[in-house]
Amino acid sequence: MGGGEWVSTSMPYLTPQDTSAADAWRTEAAARGGTGRQRIVRAGEVAAPAGVAEAFGLTEGAPVVVRRRVMYIDELPCELTDTYYPVEIARGTRLAEVGKIPGGAVTLLRELGHRGVRVREDITAELPESDASETLHLGPTEPVLRIARTTMDSYNRAIQFDMMTMPARLQRLRYEIRIG
Repeated sequence: MGGGEWVSTSMPYLTPQDTSAADAWRTEAAARGGTGRQRIVRAGEVAAPAGVAEAFGLTEGAPVVVRRRVMYIDELPCELTDTYYPVEIARGTRLAEVGKIPGGAVTLLRELGHRGVRVREDITAELPESDASETLHLGPTEPVLRIARTTMDSYNRAIQFDMMTMPARLQRLRYEIRIG
């Protein structure tokens, strides 16, 4: 792939996939002539940080399930993603385990009876926290884009919250919105 700009769209990551298909990241990377992979660093219950608690309508520190992944393009780390779920949805499921989920987490959520119908993304540019800087091999003053994505069901309840951190120099985000 090289050092060019990566244009990313959210839609492939929001819709359920065939359980036999390659994951959305691998497919997106291949379509751009690269090799994508992800490594699940950890999964399980943690105390909800403030932003996660707010998204789920919980008290800060309440238990939630998190999956931390590092995304790679051509073996270079390019994104750090923490995906959170309410414990009542994820406890005791593959969402709380380290390991690949056939068809991805969105597909498993649908199988568990939770379908996202609306997504809100808040994007900021900032300096990385030390763990993100180390994981993504960034200098201390190199900015990152942080995308906080909340997926809601038809009852307007948050069923998934993603916090994605990526080097700003490599990214351009594209949004296409149907208005008619």
